[in-house]
Amino acid sequence: MPIERATTDILILGSGGAGLFAALHANRANPDFAITIATKGLLGKCGCTRMVQGGYNVALHRGDSVERHFMDTIEGGKWLPHQELAWTLVTRAVERVRELENEIGCFFDRNPDGTLHGKAFAGQTFDRTVHKGDLTGIEIINRLMEQVWARPGIARLEEHRALALIPARDGASLAGVLFADIRTGDLRFIAAGAVLLATGGGPTMYRYHTPSGDKSMDGLAMALRLGLPLRDMEMVQFHPTGLLAGPDTRMTGTVLEEGLRGSGGHLLNGAMQRFMADYDPDLERATRDVVSRAIYSEMKAGRTSPHGGVYIKMSHLGRERVASEFKGMVDRCRDCGFDLAGGLVEVAPTAHYMMGGLVCNPDTSTELPGLFVAGEDASGMHGANRLGGNGVANSTVFGGIAGDIMPGWLATNGPPRPPDEDILQAEAARALHPFSQKPGDLNRLRERLFDIMWDDVGVIRDAAGLDRAVAALAAIEAELLATGVADGERRFNLTWHDWLNLRSLTEASRVIAAAARWRENSRGAHFRADFPAPGDFATSRFSIARQVHGKLAITDAPVVFSHVRPGETLVKEADKGHATERR
Repeated sequence: MPIERATTDILILGSGGAGLFAALHANRANPDFAITIATKGLLGKCGCTRMVQGGYNVALHRGDSVERHFMDTIEGGKWLPHQELAWTLVTRAVERVRELENEIGCFFDRNPDGTLHGKAFAGQTFDRTVHKGDLTGIEIINRLMEQVWARPGIARLEEHRALALIPARDGASLAGVLFADIRTGDLRFIAAGAVLLATGGGPTMYRYHTPSGDKSMDGLAMALRLGLPLRDMEMVQFHPTGLLAGPDTRMTGTVLEEGLRGSGGHLLNGAMQRFMADYDPDLERATRDVVSRAIYSEMKAGRTSPHGGVYIKMSHLGRERVASEFKGMVDRCRDCGFDLAGGLVEVAPTAHYMMGGLVCNPDTSTELPGLFVAGEDASGMHGANRLGGNGVANSTVFGGIAGDIMPGWLATNGPPRPPDEDILQAEAARALHPFSQKPGDLNRLRERLFDIMWDDVGVIRDAAGLDRAVAALAAIEAELLATGVADGERRFNLTWHDWLNLRSLTEASRVIAAAARWRENSRGAHFRADFPAPGDFATSRFSIARQVHGKLAITDAPVVFSHVRPGETLVKEADKGHATERR
C-alpha cells in the first residue's frame, strides 16, 4: 500500500513539556540538525502539561534541600522508585526552574520578599511546589510554545498520529515512525536518526479520568508491540479529587488540584461527616493513594453525594482567599454548577497518571538504540506513587536531558538506517484493519472497557476481579478486531481514530491487569485487598512486562538502593528544624 516518505534528524513524538523542552535543548546543542515535533493535535493546544494546575516541585527554599525532596519522593513512592532516576529528577529540577524563569520566560508566583512562593502539597515534608496560581501548566506551555515557534530549525508536524515504531532492517536500531495524517488520512513514514517517545501516558480507559481525550496510551502500546520492556504498569495513580458533575459531561473526572487539600480543604461524605481521620493520621494531607482509597471506601459503603462521590469543602478558609488562590478551579466549578469558594463540590477518585512505563536510563536512552523516552511514557522516577508537583518537573527535566543527549548520539551513530519494510507494511495494514470489517458499536465497547477497568482494575483490586478483567479485556479486543468503521473516507475520520484509541487502550489495559495480578502486595497506587501488606521494602522488585510474538509475559527485576536503603534517610540534620513534617 502507498506510504509517503520523509526524513528528519531528530523526531519528537509529543508536544507537552517533555517534547518541547527536548526540541529546544536539541536545537541549542546542534542548530544544524533538522528537528521535527509530531503531535496528534495542534502545538501547545493538546496534551496534558497545559492542564497542570498545581505546580512544580523543586527544592529552592531556605530549610529545604534536594535530599529532603529525594526522601519525600522515595518514601512517597514506597521504596519502588529507581533511585538514580529519582535523584536526577530532584537535582536537575533546581536548574530547570531557573531555566523556565530566566530563559523561557515563565512568571511564577512570588512571596513579598521576591522569592518564589511554594505551596503545600500532600505527602511532602516541605511547602516546595512552585506555581502560577492554579494554572501552572498553561504558563509553562505557552512560554515553551513561543520559544519553539521562534526557532526555524524546529519543524512542526501537527495533527499526525503516531501508529508504530519501525525498526531498522538489521533490527539493531530504530529507523523511524509510521504516522497517519489526520487531515488527509494518508500514511506517512518519517525516517529519523533519533526518536523521542514523549506522547504522555493518559489512563483514559477508566470510568473517571483526568487526561485530555486525545490521550490513549499510544506510545506505550507501540513500545509493547516492538517487544520493549514496560516497568511497573500496575502503578496507575488515581487523583483523589476529580470533579463529579454527572454522567453526561466530559468535565466529570477533571482534577481539582492538590493545593485544595494542602491549604486545608476538608473531605466530607454524604452524611456530611469529615472521614479522613478514620483512614490516616495525616487526614486530607495524606498521599494521593491513601486519600483515593479512603474516598473509594466511603463510596462502596454507600456514604455518598448525589452523584455517587463525596464532597470537598473550602468555605471555612474564607470565600475571598479561595477565590484568589484557586481562581481557575473556582471558575471551572462554577461552570458545572458548584460553588467551590462558598459551598460543596462533589468529587471522586479519577485516573490521573501512569507511574509505570517504558524502561529507561537516567540519560533517557532505552534498550533500542535510537529510541529515547521522557515524560509519562518513561518509568522509574516515581515508583508506586507520584507526589503532586513531581509530574511537570519530571517532564521538563528529562525532556531537557533527552534534548541534550540526542544530538551527540546522532553525531556518533550517523543518519537514519533503512526501515524493515515487512514490519512497515504490516503496521500500515494493522492501522487500516477496521476499514475491512463490518461496522459496529464502538461506544458500547468503550463503556465496557470503562466498567471493567474501574470495577476490577481500579482503586482497590483482588485476584478474582483481576482474573475477570484479564478475560473480559481479551474478549473486548477480539470483538474490536471484528468491528469496523462505516465510512471508508480517511480524512478527519474520527471514528477511525476512536477505533485506534480503543485498541491502544485495550492493549495497555491488558498489561496493567496482568502486572496487577502478578504483584501480590500493596504498594502505593496498587492496592490488593487480598494482599494488603506492602511486603519487605528491602527486597522490593519492579514488575517487567514484555510482549514477544503476541504473548505477554511478566517478570521482575530488583530495586537497587543506590542512594539510600529502607530505614535510612538522606535528609540533613540542619534541615530538620526548618521544615514542617506533613506525613
